[in-house]
Amino acid sequence: MSDSLDRSARINLLKEPVVKKLCEVLDKSSNKGWRKLGEIVGNDRRFRVSSADMELCSLEVLELEGSPSRMLLKLMGERGCTTGHLVDYLQMLGNSEVLQGLKPSALQILIQPQSVALISGHNLRLSCHAVGKSPVQYQWFKTKEEVPNSFSSDLVISPVHLRDAGFYICRVNCGDTFEFSQWAQVDSYHSLEGRLKLVIQPQSQRMHVGETLQVECGAVGRPIPRYQWHRNGVPVPNATKRKHMVRGGCLRRFVLCCPLPLYNSLVVSSLTATDKVALLIGNLSYQNHPQLKAPMVDVYDLTNLLRQLNFQVVSLLDLTESEMRNAVDEFLLLLHKGVYGLLYYAGHGYENYGNSFMVPVDAPNPYRSANCLCVQSILKLMQEKETGLNVFLLDMCRKRNIHDDSAPNIVLRVTANIVFGYATCQDAEAFELSSSGFTNGVFVKFLKKRLLDDEKITVLLDRVAEDMGQFDATKGKQALEIRSSLSERRALTDPILPGDSVDLAHARSLQWAKVHELPESMCLNFDCGAQIKLGFAAEFSNVLVMYTHIVKKPEDMSFCQAHVTDFSQDLDVDPKEMNRETPEETGIYLLSSNLPQHCLYTRVSSLQKLREELVFTVCLQGSFTAMEDESVHWTKSINIGKPLIARLDLNRAVRRNSCLQTCLLAHSPSHSPCHSPGLEHHLHPHHRSHQTQDHNRLSPQHLSPDVYEHQGAVGGRVESFDGQSRCEPAYDSVGGLSSSPGGLSIPIETTDDINELQTVFINSLQLQQQ
Repeated sequence: MSDSLDRSARINLLKEPVVKKLCEVLDKSSNKGWRKLGEIVGNDRRFRVSSADMELCSLEVLELEGSPSRMLLKLMGERGCTTGHLVDYLQMLGNSEVLQGLKPSALQILIQPQSVALISGHNLRLSCHAVGKSPVQYQWFKTKEEVPNSFSSDLVISPVHLRDAGFYICRVNCGDTFEFSQWAQVDSYHSLEGRLKLVIQPQSQRMHVGETLQVECGAVGRPIPRYQWHRNGVPVPNATKRKHMVRGGCLRRFVLCCPLPLYNSLVVSSLTATDKVALLIGNLSYQNHPQLKAPMVDVYDLTNLLRQLNFQVVSLLDLTESEMRNAVDEFLLLLHKGVYGLLYYAGHGYENYGNSFMVPVDAPNPYRSANCLCVQSILKLMQEKETGLNVFLLDMCRKRNIHDDSAPNIVLRVTANIVFGYATCQDAEAFELSSSGFTNGVFVKFLKKRLLDDEKITVLLDRVAEDMGQFDATKGKQALEIRSSLSERRALTDPILPGDSVDLAHARSLQWAKVHELPESMCLNFDCGAQIKLGFAAEFSNVLVMYTHIVKKPEDMSFCQAHVTDFSQDLDVDPKEMNRETPEETGIYLLSSNLPQHCLYTRVSSLQKLREELVFTVCLQGSFTAMEDESVHWTKSINIGKPLIARLDLNRAVRRNSCLQTCLLAHSPSHSPCHSPGLEHHLHPHHRSHQTQDHNRLSPQHLSPDVYEHQGAVGGRVESFDGQSRCEPAYDSVGGLSSSPGGLSIPIETTDDINELQTVFINSLQLQQQ
């Protein structure tokens, strides 16, 4: 094969049909595809492919008709890789189908045999049709044995028997050239009525601890059904065959899951998502409107709960208009077909003509619809991604904005996968309750008690509404409203099954990981002999916590302390709240119990505003007994790049047209909808505070006890926050990806049997090219 090629030609000179065929095979192959090829090339010093190059290739699936393999070949070509090198790499890869793609086009298989499952007694027909420069000849094989008298392009077995089940392949000869077709799997069952049927049901068994359980399930249809075993509704990794064995356990519930549309008549007891993605926004520190308190705690708690449900969560506080639009665009990048998308917003808001508007922290007073984000516009963009479930939890006021006469014309698709959970009814306000400490708002107070329940999302919200209805503080003033077009039992607890989008899901996981990369902890050695540990944690996707700790100091040093200083002006860090001896003193209330003790703590918020890499100074201050306690200073400049959300540059002008075009609407001047008289004596209108404090960092003494306030965001505060969460801090490292939904990827494009048989057959078949 290689002799017919110009081995010295650069691979970027390959003809487009050849490149297209190579990319199609490499993109779809799991263990012998472009990733493995990149590893092989990466070991060659001449054309070294770095991990950054592989990440760049992975992100190609985010683009329309993007191909990771095409990007990899492009990079190899730019670095001087020739066709000869490529052939050598592909031979090391061991993917015969890719190697065949470089063959001269003297022979081409146009029709490939398809796998099938059918009832014994029916007729079996497998077809393979090829064209070549000379007449073609066919020979069919069952596993490694020739099928007698099978020299036609069609293999017909009439009638088919149980013994005919197995794997079939066709060899096509054209002169001195030959090619093999793809494998076709044939399953045969005893005769039963019906065409699309489960013909073998898994049977319940009573087992003793330590015994081995074997279960079997079978179905008939064309193309052949694919299998995925579940245990208690959760996919079992690598359990994609008809028979499944469980060692040392017992069967609780295993079900057949066939994702192909052709088999909708098969009963599937558990719906699945191809991924789960959530964007949580809490706006507190408004520049021109009353400031809020509840959203910070609510976003933090929901982040931790949604992560337990395998959601990839981006949690953000205090976003301007452009930052909100860019955040939504990044959120949309994480969505694709079958994904469960969830948007939670807490902050000021209003509703006009059935459209809900979220108010950024920099919205003018009065604000206009063009200064806000329209939720229905975001829903329209999510629908274009063909998401499996769209959930909106809106923790805001829904009063009519009488000064905004715009009537947006947003045409939504008719889909049965939309759920809205409004924290208050239409044309009503949402309330925030203050108390001595940090607590949840009313909505999340009850929502978090139900969020992990394995219930249809609308049923879950119904129960939250019932719980809220029994809350005396807001009874008769605020009630949860649910709007839904959901026609299936979709739940937030549904398992993740990437299906045919494994590479796409992996690329989107990389995109998510970008905004949750923490700098590595580091030890700093100073000339005086002191050693300082500098550590990092994440409270939200745009809030970074730094802490310094003295690891060792010289024996003659009587005093030693390290603090951080000289931050970028973009971050607007208050020096009075830096380098405090307790997390609470610097505003770190939610993460305090998870931080190491005996450190100096600094909270850096609004990382989305960071325009350059984050550079700061670690200053060591010490004094020695021999110097009569005179203070001496040593400094080190530290560059930690762009941590967390800063990598996405949300501070720039809106970069994409999608959200901007649908959210910019005709408008007129408007006033804040969050002013309403007539409340009962224990609910008082909120008066704008003239204090300059950052409510991102409110300390308990700033909160007046037993005072309810109505705000743009829902929530009464009635419980003191104990500082503890039910899981680890939101994002302490990127290592969490190993347990992310991508880790449950279960290949269903082809069975393991066919992959294994392909290798064995090609290596063992004793056929000489004539």
